[in-house]
Amino acid sequence: MTRKQKRLSVIVAGLAFLAAATGLTFYALGQKASYFYMPGDLATATVQPGQRIRLGGLVEKGTIVRGQGATVAFSVTDKQKSVKVTYTGILPDLFREEQGVITEGSFGADGIFVADSVLAKHDERYMPKEVADGLKAKGVWQESKSQ
Repeated sequence: MTRKQKRLSVIVAGLAFLAAATGLTFYALGQKASYFYMPGDLATATVQPGQRIRLGGLVEKGTIVRGQGATVAFSVTDKQKSVKVTYTGILPDLFREEQGVITEGSFGADGIFVADSVLAKHDERYMPKEVADGLKAKGVWQESKSQ
């Protein structure tokens, strides 16, 4: 093998390695991606049972039902549609009715969203960006004027 052929084979091997590493990285990131939906968006979306998504909106008033142990059922709404959610675990301290919330999990075969994490807003003026943008687009939520 000549010196030129050796150099070319090293370059080709390096490019093949980089292509394989890039492909595996994108594949792994694609498997961990969870898409954000509002309850109204789910009517037009094709979400398979078991597919991980983020569901955001407001906790619907009068829907929080505490079950046995740490199981809680509630509904997330965007004031147009609502989705029933079940969660087993400790809820954030600021979780309450008519507050912004993002849940992450998947739909069960029965059509109920089974959350494995729940995030609630942290003060009076904060709303998760995805939830605020979705509610603003539907004309449901306006920013408070107080600073």
